[in-house]
Amino acid sequence: MEIVSGLVSYTVAKVLQLSGFSERENAQKNKKMEEKALEVYDVIRTIRDPEKPNTLEELDVVSEKCVEVQEIGEEEYLIIIRFCPTVPHCSLATLIGLCLQVKLQRCLPFKHKLEIYISEGTHSTEEDINKQINDKERVAAAMENPNLREIVEQCVIEPDD
Repeated sequence: MEIVSGLVSYTVAKVLQLSGFSERENAQKNKKMEEKALEVYDVIRTIRDPEKPNTLEELDVVSEKCVEVQEIGEEEYLIIIRFCPTVPHCSLATLIGLCLQVKLQRCLPFKHKLEIYISEGTHSTEEDINKQINDKERVAAAMENPNLREIVEQCVIEPDD
């Protein structure tokens, strides 16, 4: 019975492959993920740097290539962002990660899980910061601090707000 099942699976896979169906399906899925990634990037690119009047996009802290989207369920996505602080000892990297978290949680119109990381090798304490910005309790506690909350609000406000 297992042999028959295996042959049927193989045959179906071959027919789909020969028909180009699976390639078209993959191309459609890839296009959809690219569109979602651009949608995410469009949300984060306007976040302001906590110290400078520039956006994260203008400072090359975020770029289109730093956003990856994967489908993890029906209409549910995993968003992975890898940002680059301007200097390897940037004291505001955690705050930038917090701004990314807050803005995406507020602005994305689809169901998602979020992972934010500092790009490998771009910060002296990237491991510690990665843990902090992906810990829901720490993020919630940070947003309860009125001073931090005010800074985050100023960074994530839309330019025309």
